[in-house]
Amino acid sequence: MQQARQPASTVCANTTAGAKAPAGARHAGTDPSTRQMSKRTIAALAATALAFGAAVPAAAQTDYYNTDAGRPIRVEDAYPTERYAFELQVAPLRLERERGGAYNWELAPEIAYGILPRTQVEVGFPLRFLDPGGEGDVRGLAGIEIAALHNLNVETTTLPAFALAADVLLPVGGLGPDRAYTTGKAIATRTFSFARFHANAQYTLGAAPGAGEQAGEASRWMAGLAVDRTFPLRSLLATADVFAEQPLDDGAALAWTAEAGVRYQLSPQLNVDLGVGRRFTGGDEGWFFTFGTARAFGLRSLIGR
Repeated sequence: MQQARQPASTVCANTTAGAKAPAGARHAGTDPSTRQMSKRTIAALAATALAFGAAVPAAAQTDYYNTDAGRPIRVEDAYPTERYAFELQVAPLRLERERGGAYNWELAPEIAYGILPRTQVEVGFPLRFLDPGGEGDVRGLAGIEIAALHNLNVETTTLPAFALAADVLLPVGGLGPDRAYTTGKAIATRTFSFARFHANAQYTLGAAPGAGEQAGEASRWMAGLAVDRTFPLRSLLATADVFAEQPLDDGAALAWTAEAGVRYQLSPQLNVDLGVGRRFTGGDEGWFFTFGTARAFGLRSLIGR
């Protein structure tokens, strides 16, 4: 959440440094304690202005650099939304064409909040439209997703950044699961001068769905690797991944998927992403495309609480 603009602190500092009082504004008879109090008051006000003036845009300056699951690829990095910052996934759209010619659409608006240092919470509302290619189609809410992610450490020259995440898919909506499913995930990110590398591994608890039951988009486990490269002067990130996924039904075939995409910062608070992928195995082979926009913002009333 981070573009090459002159920082607000620099602007304010230059303004303060350049704002000299007129020669006639000083009075020889001014009480020294009053002058000292005025200096302290001005310094405090300047510090407060800098803090609040920089806090809101700072949350969005390199948002293109942070990848979320599905935006634009499945494997994500180990970094959460910055503290006190909101990120609203406005229109994350996914179009999938399966091998038999059926089209599946998904619109999954989400909002994330940096609730604690290196910690975010998130809630999503996936809406699905299924076109089996016959006379009718199916559409509806595919559950409600509540998630949290905590970054465990700052990356160093010898140690990758690690994070833990948990996700609950609630049985809500006509296309949602018939029971709640809880998923735990481990994430690692390693940065080099030429690229970043990410590893994700997750496992879902709960029994496999019975006959006639739905599991939504839950899977038993997933493991994947990703690589990305940033172009800071263009506020652009290019990324790709490959992952394996086992459905909740242990008898189902293992699915292998590869993806690629870009994430571009349009403004300090707005970015877009575009991705393409193909599922090679697993029974639902086919191509899919993703497009999304995200807006990062902060509420000054929440800062410091």
